[in-house]
Amino acid sequence: MNVRHFFCSLVLGGLTLTLVSQLPSEVVGQDAKADKKALRAKLAAKLKAEAEKNSTPTDPSAKPAPTNITPPAAPSKPMSVDALAKLIDQGIDARLNAASIKPSPEASDAEFLRRVYLDITGVIPTPEKAIAFIDDKSPNKRAKLIDELLQDPNFGKHQADIWTNLMYLVDSDNRFVNKSPLRDWLTEKFNANMHWDAMAFELVTATGDLDKNGATGYLMSNRGVDKMTDSVGKLFLGVQIQCAQCHNHPFTNWKQTEYWGLAQFFYKVNISNPRAAKDGGTISISEEGKPARKGNAIPESAKNVAPKLLGADTLKLDSTKPYRPVMANWLTTPSNPFFSKAFVNRLWSQYFGRGFVNPVDDLSKENQPSHPELLASLSKEFGGSGFDIKHMIRGICNSKTYQRTSKPLGDNRDDRTLYSHQSIKVLTGESLFDSLTTVLGNTAQKERPMPKAAPKGGPVGQRDQFAAFFLGTDNAKPTDYEAGIPQALRLMNSPLMASARLTQVAGRAADLSRGASPEKAVEKLYVATLSRRPTADETAKMKAFLAKHQDPRAAYGDVLWVLLNSSEFALNR
Repeated sequence: MNVRHFFCSLVLGGLTLTLVSQLPSEVVGQDAKADKKALRAKLAAKLKAEAEKNSTPTDPSAKPAPTNITPPAAPSKPMSVDALAKLIDQGIDARLNAASIKPSPEASDAEFLRRVYLDITGVIPTPEKAIAFIDDKSPNKRAKLIDELLQDPNFGKHQADIWTNLMYLVDSDNRFVNKSPLRDWLTEKFNANMHWDAMAFELVTATGDLDKNGATGYLMSNRGVDKMTDSVGKLFLGVQIQCAQCHNHPFTNWKQTEYWGLAQFFYKVNISNPRAAKDGGTISISEEGKPARKGNAIPESAKNVAPKLLGADTLKLDSTKPYRPVMANWLTTPSNPFFSKAFVNRLWSQYFGRGFVNPVDDLSKENQPSHPELLASLSKEFGGSGFDIKHMIRGICNSKTYQRTSKPLGDNRDDRTLYSHQSIKVLTGESLFDSLTTVLGNTAQKERPMPKAAPKGGPVGQRDQFAAFFLGTDNAKPTDYEAGIPQALRLMNSPLMASARLTQVAGRAADLSRGASPEKAVEKLYVATLSRRPTADETAKMKAFLAKHQDPRAAYGDVLWVLLNSSEFALNR
């Protein structure tokens, strides 16, 4: 400040003091009292707003929330597997007959074998298993194989891969959260055939440390009231309620108040900062005390409304108890109109390439199913079975509908919704990796111990890195082939096939063809990769190719390398 400004300030200040001193004392006193009164009113309003923000709103008409909630154990009264398969076939055939569409015939043993292995376990069969099944003449061998695969440890591993990718959508908030504990937890529960209601209840209400309770990884991966609400809506209710977060849903009847009514059940969730995992710290989740703000972000669009179950009752919650069990108790009940239907529709899409309703997480009156009666019947049976996942899969895979060939007939070639023939599905990144290692063996160096925390932005281990490279978009359908040139180059030049025909692939091909005639060697290579014997034309072409090469090892390596990079290997027919 220069000298001129300094003296001006002194003069103006002196004039102000002079003017104030000349005012009557009662005027000055009145102004001071008015200022204090306004300040007190402003402070009271602020405290009231803070209190409302940190409390759960109530509705005079709200019902008291249930108490003494325990994990669900729905009674299990399933129909027979044959009856369930028949129910499926009758529902599908009725629509085909009404549309005058003839279904494709039954798939060959080889086609069924590879399909059911990939669908249930996520990996192709070994050549020994493939030959044994194809040459088996037993009439009930398909049903027997389905039962065997449902007991295979790879069943839980495959389901865990699918659901981990659905529950753990990588973003800036969870990139330090290690997803391995969640995947391991899911693997164990799926293999133990933990029923879906009990599994969902544990996932939604989980508390504790990530390294001690893998189920906590689900909500840790969806940190924030809005993300928790969105994910539960999609995965367990089959609805895209996230569109009602900032305004009423533009295409359905969901209101913004219904979104935030459901979100209220997550307001007390407290998640420790996931960044702590970056330095090997422990991440934990709890639900106690007042609604949490730290570690549980609430967006500006939040509405302060009473807790309300979606499409159901408004509840009065006990502020001294956790909120999530109340919501989870309603979520997993057989009478819930969304829960069973959401899982059945998603499972159907997994095994047939598309759901009765598509997208699979958009169940609404405005998006009607292709087979409403069948979806309703299967949803009722799923609930009646006690939400037995393996029971539902067993019924699907034993149906004639599932066992149809993927080859269309002339009049059903354009059918995309009535299931006249099986869809051709794309292998997930995990399935592709596991199938490659089934053929080639594990070519990677011995894996280092899994770190306690995942590194920033990066999957851990060769398998996760490979799968991440082939991961599609969030809403990709099983039939969408989203891989492009980068994925094709990765497949051709991945560590699994490093140096391609010259080392690992050539060596494996030599092992398979050792001591065999060219014709028998070609057959072994086809069975090992495509789980079928080659056609006569394929055998002739491959023998002609082999005859042109002086080095059998390199030639057989070329054949195997081509088969591994074929579309037939990367697809599930």
